[in-house]
Amino acid sequence: MSSAPNSTVEPGAEVVHIVGARPNFVKAAPVVAALESRGIRQAVVHTGQHYDDRMSAVFFRELGLPRPDVDLGVGSGSHAAQTAALLVGLEQEFTNRSPAFVIVYGDVNSTLAAALVAAKLHIPVAHVEAGLRSFDWSMPEEVNRRVTDQLSDLCFATSPEAVAHLANEGIAPESVHLVGNPMIDTLLANLDRFDVAALRGTRDLPDTYVAATLHRPANVDDPATVARLVARLHEVADSVDVVMPVHPRGRAAFEAAGLGDHPRVHLLEPLGYVEFVTLVRGSTAVVTDSGGVQEETTILGVPCLTLRPNTERPITITHGTNRLVVESELPGLVAKILAGDARGGTTLAEVPPLWDGRAGERIAAVLAGELG
Repeated sequence: MSSAPNSTVEPGAEVVHIVGARPNFVKAAPVVAALESRGIRQAVVHTGQHYDDRMSAVFFRELGLPRPDVDLGVGSGSHAAQTAALLVGLEQEFTNRSPAFVIVYGDVNSTLAAALVAAKLHIPVAHVEAGLRSFDWSMPEEVNRRVTDQLSDLCFATSPEAVAHLANEGIAPESVHLVGNPMIDTLLANLDRFDVAALRGTRDLPDTYVAATLHRPANVDDPATVARLVARLHEVADSVDVVMPVHPRGRAAFEAAGLGDHPRVHLLEPLGYVEFVTLVRGSTAVVTDSGGVQEETTILGVPCLTLRPNTERPITITHGTNRLVVESELPGLVAKILAGDARGGTTLAEVPPLWDGRAGERIAAVLAGELG
């Protein structure tokens, strides 16, 4: 199956970016900036999938993204309810705007809904971060990214294996572009803002700490799983302070399991982009289930212990500091890192190809060619 053939693009028409959750904002910022430098008309539609200030508005302020032209305000809900609201809101928005291209990012529900609506309205779709695969159909993100790629006219891949996955799934080679990683564009552009010493002062952080961030359903939805995780994080905290910004999705479960009861576990509210990446940069190691954090630690050179059985970003293992782990391994691996094994068994190789801060420019160049 090849990418969906959509309508002919009219020169000078508008490009519409669809963002809905904090990883989208980080990926969109360099693409928006690069298109603006080329004088291409564009609009930003915020679906409101992440809707409070700490999960949304602060990212627009910090990343220099323009104020959204539209905020659909869909909010939270089940996958079905949220996606249904997105379909209705986006159909109306696209019908009113008639964009030349719809650009979607990552693998959240907003991404899938926008691609589906655009395809049915015969509006070309560009997918930034196409081709990532965990091969784990229990993850809603895997469903979203696979379907989105089949609906997309342009697939912008961050890594060579993503290009291979798209080829294996029958995506037309001329639709696929290896451009690098726009999330890394944003990280490199803000590197001077990640002031670890200043963050230690404002957040009263210890000199040595492990940063943790956990939110995926497999880790936070089952009370027994959460209890095991908390027990292991407490073991880690027996040796080193643990600092964890708590995602709203897992807060109640972690609180019920007593995560904050250990005196060396420091629970924070969700952080903005600059504070969060600074926290990661200053840490001895990171415990996470986030895809983006696997990429950021690869560039920052921070040991990353990913609490998942698989990753759609294997390049962070072969070319970075990432390692897949189970919760029982955490105390021992952190102890090894503290003892001087800088990566706890991972191997730091070359930076992944094209992760050089220019992915946004490459994406803009391809889109400019399509727009005429």
